[in-house]
Amino acid sequence: MTITRTPSNTPEPTTDKGYSHPTNIQGIEKLLHGNPNLWRGCDMAGQGFHGRSTGFPQLDDILPGRGWPQSGLIEIITPCWGMGELQLLIPLMRSVIERGKWILWIAPPYLLYAPALVQAGIDTDQVLVVKRETSCKDALWSMEKALQTSNCGLVLAWQNWLPGKVLRRLQLAAETGSTLGVLFKHSDSKHSPLPIRLQIKDCPSKGDDFSTAEVTVIKARGNFRPLTTQVNLYPHN
Repeated sequence: MTITRTPSNTPEPTTDKGYSHPTNIQGIEKLLHGNPNLWRGCDMAGQGFHGRSTGFPQLDDILPGRGWPQSGLIEIITPCWGMGELQLLIPLMRSVIERGKWILWIAPPYLLYAPALVQAGIDTDQVLVVKRETSCKDALWSMEKALQTSNCGLVLAWQNWLPGKVLRRLQLAAETGSTLGVLFKHSDSKHSPLPIRLQIKDCPSKGDDFSTAEVTVIKARGNFRPLTTQVNLYPHN
């Protein structure tokens, strides 16, 4: 291989030729911060604004893009159901409904309480439910098809264990339909291929007061260490 050296008297590129022009730099920065599919290894949580606000400023501060991703899959890990994991998603569900899209619930552990959803501003006519008794095969088929559908804005699924191959397939379906899917699990899998995993701390030892939750982002693109925050689940109370 021959390396040709540039003569020392060759003039350096100038902005007149488009090199290092300030507008080009600004365009690159806008692309990096505005596209969730592009990220730099030095990026940390709270940088960029390509995410959807969670409705909880403390949680936004520790999530890359300052909010939920626009599409794809995320995991929320909690040792028991009813620790505020759904309350974290109420603002997101409300925004999905306001955009005229529907929400699919896959095998929720309890029956949905319609009056509470209505009170939270969620139109139950835009909510579909796949019952817990449904076979895993049929439930996953429903989830994949919903994630691929542009009319679906959010899929919530309670699946404690799914192989990496299935998760990658669902992730691809979510990206195809520009839909967000949330998997609720009881235990963490360090080998999960999903880009974002959140964990809610163990149930409190006294009482059943879940007005606040300790949320840890244990995995996220651009994060090199877990980040934890306290979230007030009922900020307007």
